Amino acid sequence: MKIGFIGLGTMGRGMAANLLKTGHPVVVHDLFPKAAEKHIENGAQWADTPKALAEQSDVVFTSLPTPADVEAVVQAENGLAAGLRSGSAWFDLSTNSVDVMRRLHASLSEKGVSVFDAPVSGGPAGAASGRMAIWVGGDQEVFEKFKPILDAMADQILLIGPIGAGTIAKLVHNCASAAMSAVQVEVLSMGVKAGLDPLPLWEAIRQGAIGRQRTFEKLGTRFLPGKFDPPSFALKLVHKDIMLALQMGREFNVPMRLCNLVGQEITEALNRGWGDRDAQSFMLLQQERAGIPYIEVPMEKIKAVMEKS
Repeated sequence: MKIGFIGLGTMGRGMAANLLKTGHPVVVHDLFPKAAEKHIENGAQWADTPKALAEQSDVVFTSLPTPADVEAVVQAENGLAAGLRSGSAWFDLSTNSVDVMRRLHASLSEKGVSVFDAPVSGGPAGAASGRMAIWVGGDQEVFEKFKPILDAMADQILLIGPIGAGTIAKLVHNCASAAMSAVQVEVLSMGVKAGLDPLPLWEAIRQGAIGRQRTFEKLGTRFLPGKFDPPSFALKLVHKDIMLALQMGREFNVPMRLCNLVGQEITEALNRGWGDRDAQSFMLLQQERAGIPYIEVPMEKIKAVMEKS
């Protein structure tokens, strides 16, 4: 099986290097030929255009900065679409947009090409070491055929659903990451201005109830099963805590924009009469605003996922 790889930048160079270790022939292309020098030294072949690369590949991977870059590589005169043949597959490892991937999937499927959105998570170090996640959207049968190739690049590979599913998961993850970073710097700046040194403050909070958990682990205890009664910690108590924190922020003149929004959210839930429900019950409000049914995942399915890792 011959593998094509386009995009040897921050993430792509490590992934392409790991593919070279599989023993399969690898052909590479990048906007800047110099980026491919080490890969060529290690046995990769060079293709002058995406079309030329696609013509000689059974499966193609792209790792590119933006959706516009992906569309250009696929649809240009000498792009992938002009070279991909029926029976071949294309995995886009970029953080793309759902509509772009679904549109390209529709057009390339007419040629008999299997298309997958397969964004990665793990950063440059993970891309180089192979310790990262790949979240895939596409056809399951074809996915299984190419999974051994994906295994060469990552240790956590999950087919989430049809085309676009991987991109949805990646955007949820990255948006959550940025939002949590914004909240963390907000509360830490409050703690520092209130008089604490940042190092012992960080040392303390990383040993607390949240600091000891994996980031998304807590979603499996209340939110996903939709079980907010009886409480493990009452909403009225977390409301008291956040009001005290916001009061401290005001006393030390620290802007608390995001935490004030959280306080408003919890106050709204309290005004619903949910004070004796679990502290996470305010999460129901966003489900209502989003217009989705209350989420209720059977606990045995949640446990099965948690037991995997």
